[in-house]
Amino acid sequence: MDNLITYYIVAGSIVLIGLIAVLLAFIEKDKKLPLVFLTMGILWLGFYIGVLWYKMGHAPMKTLGETRLWYAFFLLFIGSILYLRWEYKWILLFSVLMTDLFLIFNIIYPENFDTSLMPALQSYWFVPHVIVYIFAYSMMSIATLFSFKGLYQMRKKRWNTQNLNIIDNLVYIGFAFLTFGIIFGAMWAKEAWGHYWSFDPKETWALITWLMYLLYLHYRKFKNQNDRITLIILIIAFLMLLTCWFGVNYLPAAAKSIHVY
Repeated sequence: MDNLITYYIVAGSIVLIGLIAVLLAFIEKDKKLPLVFLTMGILWLGFYIGVLWYKMGHAPMKTLGETRLWYAFFLLFIGSILYLRWEYKWILLFSVLMTDLFLIFNIIYPENFDTSLMPALQSYWFVPHVIVYIFAYSMMSIATLFSFKGLYQMRKKRWNTQNLNIIDNLVYIGFAFLTFGIIFGAMWAKEAWGHYWSFDPKETWALITWLMYLLYLHYRKFKNQNDRITLIILIIAFLMLLTCWFGVNYLPAAAKSIHVY
């Protein structure tokens, strides 16, 4: 109960800090003050995750509620970086709202704290595997948001093909982390279950997701590419990513998955 009360206080304060930062970003010409509040929110959430890690005796990454804390942290961090570099207020708004949504969702469904950890999750590969995946998912979500905005701009005849360069950079980083996630996952599987790959439903969808983003990267190399198709491929890839993240848990084959803890 004490853990939940502490979380309510932390989540509530971060939600408030984030909203203040967004409000200041839209009304203040100088971005220093919004960045001060954003930095406060990032450090406060990071400190809470660190304390939770220490009290639980392991990284808080087992339940969906725990991983939502990491998504909230990385989305707030990435949104702040993009605002600092390019002053994308709409990206900052999205990042803060998604961060607040994840934190509020954990208040409604308080399944964050699970001190038990099955033997398979006690591998030292588990933490880097999850962290790089969460960071990759966060990067891809921002890239997908750019894609939706791009399709809207095409409809309004305001599309600038140079915007694809920003999307490319986000996908390059996200794809690199996806790749590391698969490699770390294979190393973890070898240590925990004795084999690198078993075509488990989670592994299969992770591969499908990786291949979809690989398709995007290769399609971008075509000279006669269509920008609309490019953006649609990226959106479809993100749908595959969402299926890999939590959608696969609802598939019949997931009942026998080694990734159901």
